[in-house]
Amino acid sequence: MGVGGVLLLTLSNTTPACSLYVVVPGIIQQAGAGALIVMGAAALISLAMAFVYAELASAFPLAGGDYAMLGRALGPAVGFVLMGGNAITGAMASTGLALGASAYVASFWPGAEPVPVAIAIIAGATMIGVLNIRVNAWVTGLFLLVELLAILVIAALGFSHVHRPLLGLIQHPMVLGGAGLRATPIGALGSATAVGVSAYFGFSQAVYFGEEMREARLKVARTILWALALTVTLEFLPLAAVLLGAPDLKRLLASPSPFSDFLQDSGGHGLRVTVGLAIAVAVVNAVIVGTLIIGRFFYSTGRDQVWHRIVNRALVKVHPRFDSPWVATLLAGAVGIAACFLPFALILVLTGTSMVLLYGFACVGVIVGRFTRRTAHTDYRMPLFPLAPALGLMALAYILYSEWADLKVGRPSLIANLLVLLAALVCYLLNRKTLGATWLTVDPAE
Repeated sequence: MGVGGVLLLTLSNTTPACSLYVVVPGIIQQAGAGALIVMGAAALISLAMAFVYAELASAFPLAGGDYAMLGRALGPAVGFVLMGGNAITGAMASTGLALGASAYVASFWPGAEPVPVAIAIIAGATMIGVLNIRVNAWVTGLFLLVELLAILVIAALGFSHVHRPLLGLIQHPMVLGGAGLRATPIGALGSATAVGVSAYFGFSQAVYFGEEMREARLKVARTILWALALTVTLEFLPLAAVLLGAPDLKRLLASPSPFSDFLQDSGGHGLRVTVGLAIAVAVVNAVIVGTLIIGRFFYSTGRDQVWHRIVNRALVKVHPRFDSPWVATLLAGAVGIAACFLPFALILVLTGTSMVLLYGFACVGVIVGRFTRRTAHTDYRMPLFPLAPALGLMALAYILYSEWADLKVGRPSLIANLLVLLAALVCYLLNRKTLGATWLTVDPAE
């Protein structure tokens, strides 16, 4: 594939429409109309992380993704620890999306049960994932088109019925307080920014397709930066449109489903249901790409000889017709389906802070890679180094502080993820002789 195919897959993974419906409402509840400031600040933090990942991915455009890059930049122990964490939390990310899809399926299938819906979505995504990667790029591209149309409908509806000035929302952000509106506290903007970063997450996943990309060392960095730019645009514009075009700002800020309610008020029930179907398509699309990513992750672990030799031989099997890691993809689907039977709260806890920890390792990895020259062969160098990783580490420290202050989900998630990484470290120490001296020292892309 070229930049276009990988970009379609990456955008489908970031799934801007799902972020609008799942992540952004929580930001609006927390920061009110200050959500515009929050998403702008989150975009700057994400830009710093995009520079970090662009340099690492250009140096190591490997199917193993984070563990393969950072293990080579920071050492085999770090690589094994991150591999262990991703083996548990990575496969569950798609499961969480699939379980949440029932809310949108219910718009045309009342009473749809989350688990059967999720299993059907993951099973279908797995079958598609076994096909050739270019076929997957076309399939996800068509699904992405539906998602983009939904976003454009929201944006057009809002901008065509503007009820308040944009500058006023930014200069004097308001949040719901008691029976009326009040100025958004600075602290609320800061804590909401921690959530906003997750709304843009996914642009870094382009690296998982690096081994199937032409001239990856040169082009994967460009793909990551384009993916972030488009994701920010596709999330910021409809958010601004809804805040500007909502007939009743107080009612919008009080709503747990502001985008759905805006469509109901401004476009009617039919439009709301139609866009809800498009969101369901976006969820399915994200699950397809998530399955592709985890399939390539499992393929990479087999190539790196992590498991028993029989398992390793199976995981590296490539389909003779589709050129896809079909056994590894089937395993990714099986793990996703098995996770459907776990409590949804547990899935949220296990996946909640994994992104923050990965970002932190990536910032350290790109700095260490520069000074040890382990990334000296990269075709891309970020501007103004080390500004981006330094900014990223400062922002991530604040996000971790915010997560720790959240006793309901954030702190349990952080503790659970640290325990998973600790367990992976113990496994590495017990098995490092079995892994051998070549563990993550050979670059399969060379």
